[in-house]
Amino acid sequence: MAVADQVISEKYALYNGDSCDVLKTLPENSIDLSIYSPPFCGLYNYSSSERDLSNCRSYEEFFVHYEYIVTELARLTKPGRMTAVHVMDIPKRGANIGGVYDFPGDVIRLHERLGFEYWTRRVIWKEPLGVRNRTMSKGLAHRQIVEDSLQTTVAGADFLLQFRRKGDNSVPVEHPIGLMSYAGGNKIPYDLIRYRGHEGKQTENRYSHWIWRQYASCIWDDIRIDRVLPYHESKDPDDERHVHPLQLDVIERACVLWSNPGEVVLTPFMGVGSEVYGAVLNGRKGIGIELKPSYYKQAVKNLASIENTEQFELELTETAND
Repeated sequence: MAVADQVISEKYALYNGDSCDVLKTLPENSIDLSIYSPPFCGLYNYSSSERDLSNCRSYEEFFVHYEYIVTELARLTKPGRMTAVHVMDIPKRGANIGGVYDFPGDVIRLHERLGFEYWTRRVIWKEPLGVRNRTMSKGLAHRQIVEDSLQTTVAGADFLLQFRRKGDNSVPVEHPIGLMSYAGGNKIPYDLIRYRGHEGKQTENRYSHWIWRQYASCIWDDIRIDRVLPYHESKDPDDERHVHPLQLDVIERACVLWSNPGEVVLTPFMGVGSEVYGAVLNGRKGIGIELKPSYYKQAVKNLASIENTEQFELELTETAND
C-alpha cells in the first residue's frame, strides 16, 4: 500500500498509510524514542480495512501481525534507546462480565523476543465511576455488589510499558538544571516555584525533586484523563463510541524523560496525532503514521494548530511562575 497522503515540515512528518509499509522506508537506527497505543486486539474496531490490526480474527492472530511492527521498531530504534507502549488488560471475547487476557504480559514477552529489554511499567489509575459511566460495564455497577459480588470486576488500569533496545546508548538524556515543567493534575507547592531552573547544586532543586517524585512513582494517579487532542470530528458513524486518544500528560512525560530536545519521536499508530503533537510541543521532532484517513486528517489539523498552542503553553508557564 502506497502512502495515500503526507505532510512534512521542519518539525514533523505525517503519513496516511500502513505502518507495515511506511516503517520499512525509514533508515535503520534513526529513532530516538517511540511511544504509541497499539490496537487492542479487537477491543475497539477503528476501521473496516483488512490492514487494520484491530480487525484480527483472534487474539493470537493479532500478535502475528503486531510482530511485524515490533520487528521494525527494533530495527529503527537506536541502541540503548526506549520505546513506550500504552496497553491494558483485554476482556476475553464472549466474556459477559469478567475474564481478561494478560495483554501487557504478552506485549512484554514479544518485545523481549525481538531485541528489547523490558525496563519498567507505570500504572495509570482510572476512576471507577468514570469508567462505569463510559463503558456501562456490568461488573462495575453497584447493583452487581448487591446481587452477586462474585460477578464484579475492577476499573482496569492502563499501563505504560517501557522497553530499551539492547546495546549501548551513545547520547545520554540529560537535565542539567532538572525538570522544568510538570505534566499532571496535582498542584505544585507554591514555595517550590522559586527553585525552577535552579543552576546550583541539583540536590537543592526542590522544584525538580517534587516533579521527579510524581514521575518516579509506579502509579500515576495524577494524569489528567481529559487532557487529550480533539478527536470527535474524526469519528466515523461505525466507530466505537468511547475511542479516546492517549493523554498528553503521559506523552509529555515520556518525551521529557526519555529523549533530548531536537531528537526524533515516532508513533506507528498516530490516530489524531497525540504523540507527534506532544513531541513537537516539547521541542522534539515527530513522525506519525496513520492508516485511517479521517484520523489522519484530524491529526493534520491538530498539528497545524500547534504554533498557537506553543505560545499559550509558554504564557501559562510564565503566569504560574510569577
